[in-house]
Amino acid sequence: MLSVEIEKRLGDFVLHAAFETAGGATALFGPSGAGKTSLANAIAGLLKPDRGHIRLAGDTLFDSDTGIDVPAWRRRVGYVFQEGRLFPHLSVKNNLTYGRWMNGLTVDAKAFARVIDLLDLGRLLNRRPGNLSGGERQRVAVGRALLMQPRLLLLDEPLASLDAARKAEILPYLERLRDEAQVPIVYVSHNLVEVRRMATQVVVMEQGRIVNQGGLELLAGQTESRGGTTFHDAECR
Repeated sequence: MLSVEIEKRLGDFVLHAAFETAGGATALFGPSGAGKTSLANAIAGLLKPDRGHIRLAGDTLFDSDTGIDVPAWRRRVGYVFQEGRLFPHLSVKNNLTYGRWMNGLTVDAKAFARVIDLLDLGRLLNRRPGNLSGGERQRVAVGRALLMQPRLLLLDEPLASLDAARKAEILPYLERLRDEAQVPIVYVSHNLVEVRRMATQVVVMEQGRIVNQGGLELLAGQTESRGGTTFHDAECR
């Protein structure tokens, strides 16, 4: 279970968020500027809250009352960013294994083979990121995060930088990841289509606060913003 109750002031913006999730894929859904990425960064240990707590699988990652603040590298949270952030000079295989090496994890051939199969990366292992499509790069980034044996996966707008064709390519892999990897996922997005396909529960954010949480029924009547134009729920199907 992930339990979050934090407050963080960032200039004039105040993030005040409290929610719990027991597993599956939880979407942090809301418009740009709602505080979704700041909340994800706090969970990952990249942003220190002013007060509150973050607990994962029974362990306290942050608690302002007791002074606990586990560093990011010890939280066992796999973080996949919008652009993947692969090392351009390393092969796909070495990008995949880098996280395990940095965390002092031994080679696990079975885990490696399982991730390769799950994300269909076998034919890409000897290539470098510059020779991959955007969707392929994101699959490698997800695989690298999985191989770190995370207790939680944070996917921050993982499809935002991709065109429609690449999004259609990678979404089935993310759905398979949700169903087969048995790792809780927090999926950050303002895209209704993605959230409908990926989420098992939804946390709706506006202006730094959580305004609703529950099942996919919360998306009825929601809107998303694209380039200044508001699209209603029915238009995004």
